[in-house]
Amino acid sequence: MLNKQFLFSNLNHFIALGFGSGLFKRGPGTAGSLVAIPVFFLIINFNIFLQWLFILTLFFVGMHTANITSQNLKIKDPSCIVIDEIVALVMLFLLIPQSMTNFVLAFIFFRLFDIFKPYPISWAEKKFQHGFGIMFDDILAALLSLTLLKITNYVF
Repeated sequence: MLNKQFLFSNLNHFIALGFGSGLFKRGPGTAGSLVAIPVFFLIINFNIFLQWLFILTLFFVGMHTANITSQNLKIKDPSCIVIDEIVALVMLFLLIPQSMTNFVLAFIFFRLFDIFKPYPISWAEKKFQHGFGIMFDDILAALLSLTLLKITNYVF
């Protein structure tokens, strides 16, 4: 069922599946996270208000599209839905000083938190459901990544 036909059958699917990046068999979350990079560079020259308006809007669009897509797939939080990675990583990139080192570390930390889901990410994943739950646990992964990045910047 999960193929290009499903991807293009509905705009909600197309957005939730990260414009196709969620179809990758190995590492759809990483593929979706990579999509965050051009999205970030698309909005980097916007003023700060428009950047955050974009993120907030994309969060709510992501909630809606993830909810519909997960219902259509009949899976609670399918790994092919990657709009949550895209939104969370773009948000994280906006919160850190812009340098290649920071971007690489942020990407790595985010992926590790998203994959291993330590507390409070694991708690949020169980506590919240549907589109909000799909989106929120990745926001927490981004915030934990931000915290770890801040700590490591003081250490190194």
